[in-house]
Amino acid sequence: MSRIGNAPVKVPPKVEVALSAGEISVKGPLGTLSRKFSDHVTIEKDGEQLIFKAANEEAGALQGTLRALVANMVKGVTQGYEKKLSLVGVGYRAQAAGDKINLSLGFSHPIVHRMPKGVKVETPVQTEILVKGIDKQQVGQVAAEIRAYRPPEPYKGKGVRYVGERVVIKETKKK
Repeated sequence: MSRIGNAPVKVPPKVEVALSAGEISVKGPLGTLSRKFSDHVTIEKDGEQLIFKAANEEAGALQGTLRALVANMVKGVTQGYEKKLSLVGVGYRAQAAGDKINLSLGFSHPIVHRMPKGVKVETPVQTEILVKGIDKQQVGQVAAEIRAYRPPEPYKGKGVRYVGERVVIKETKKK
């Protein structure tokens, strides 16, 4: 049995949940998200709560996964998600321009990364990037793609890193 799957998801008053055959749609002040789900798990709306039930013992993992995904959808349409990245290195800069971000990361050419629909990017300072959106998975994926252009290297720590990420610095080789 899934312990997480047994906990109900509370639906805030300004959020609408629509259930149809194998699909759930969550609409809130920031937008709408929908997801298809397996018939091994059933979702019941009980007033201000969503209750998840597995069809059999083997579907307990699906029950917990679906409950977590729907809870993330409810949080996304009410509060939204954001990831902060920082650029560490001499001459490393970022500039947001509409649905694109221009990165200068020490290569011979600038990098232009296009944002997918539903994800916004801001650069409050030239060395900080703020990725925002309502879909948790999509925000994390875009942040990981930007970080992958120049991940932090272990000798000086230069590169693109998440805010709060600790980079372990190696000691250089001695003669």
